[in-house]
Amino acid sequence: MSISQIGRSIAESATLKLNETAAILRAKGEPVIHLGGGEPKTKPPIDALVTASALLNSGEIRYTPADGIPALKQAVIRYMDEFYDRKVQPENIICSGGAKQSIMVALQAILNPQEEVIYPAPYWVSYPEMAKLCGGVGVPVYAEDGTFYPRIQDIEAKLGPYTRAVIINSPNNPTGAMYPEQFIAEIVELCEKRDLYLIMDDIYHRLIFDGRKPINCYKYAKNLDESSKLIVVNGVSKQYAMTGFRIGWAVANKKLIRVMTNIQSHQTSGPSALCQQAAVGALNGVQSSVESLRVTLENNRNVLVERLNTFRGVRVSKPDGTFYCFADFSAYGKSSQKLAQRLLDKVRVLVMPGIEFGLDGYLRISYCGTVKDITEGIERMKWVLDPEAPNELYLGNRKLVRDW
Repeated sequence: MSISQIGRSIAESATLKLNETAAILRAKGEPVIHLGGGEPKTKPPIDALVTASALLNSGEIRYTPADGIPALKQAVIRYMDEFYDRKVQPENIICSGGAKQSIMVALQAILNPQEEVIYPAPYWVSYPEMAKLCGGVGVPVYAEDGTFYPRIQDIEAKLGPYTRAVIINSPNNPTGAMYPEQFIAEIVELCEKRDLYLIMDDIYHRLIFDGRKPINCYKYAKNLDESSKLIVVNGVSKQYAMTGFRIGWAVANKKLIRVMTNIQSHQTSGPSALCQQAAVGALNGVQSSVESLRVTLENNRNVLVERLNTFRGVRVSKPDGTFYCFADFSAYGKSSQKLAQRLLDKVRVLVMPGIEFGLDGYLRISYCGTVKDITEGIERMKWVLDPEAPNELYLGNRKLVRDW
């Protein structure tokens, strides 16, 4: 069988594979605790469901414009005005099948073969593969001081003649780190100075803790006309717990949006009409669900960090936002893949190996489930890893006795 070079180079999505593994084990009746996913367990806003239901009942679910229906674009315009103090036109917006597709079509629109896109590490698992799909090269940037907070000099050191774009994901998946406002100001200035595209992946920007406020990248942009290379990406998946609806958007200059729309029109024709209406309902409806989710996540984070700090060998950086904690488990094994597989095999706890995000020895642990899942999951993990843990553990109805 002949497979293309790009096809052979693309790895399976580790996060989606983990979800599949969890579903298979649960179908077999296994007492799985999934601490690896990026999916809030709260229900979508009622306004989203009612709006989608009304369209479904009408039966008028047809093709939509490739770049999104007018009602959704108007909702995004209001969103940009409220959270970014930025007035944009419908022609500045493309709505896609998730924020992931918005990023993908943006990269396809701006990258030539062998050109580079830079992003801080640890990084979202899809960034390197997206670059490959464009024939481009993903370049991770590790902070020289070993923290999860990049410095502008770390980014500058990686810039080269083939650099085309920078992606900033803050708060960050997988670390939960929210980059300082000074860094955001500096990266906006740097990209303008070097004539680089800057993609702000803001999908978690409202899910932040400890009194932090979302950072507005436009505040530091000197160029806000139609030659701007600033691209802001967001969506309904995380903040509204609407992961399965697959609706996201990008805001950029009109010329780039036209090119992105042309690409998307040949990929998917456009996002689902039904899901776009649900997104309109979420964006225009009562917003209390977002704050409720944020408060729940902050409490869950506190519980998780407290439990992780009881491990002698684990080093934890307290997340500033998102629903992920990226903890250093290297004291229990340098291979995060082997460690994650051991936890799955021994106690049916699913976590994400850090190597998938560019840093081995770490595990990404999600706290977007229930407190019960968090506490029981960490208890199981401790039983496997901590010699001082009790010798016995109940896994569902099974009693396990440690013999290793």
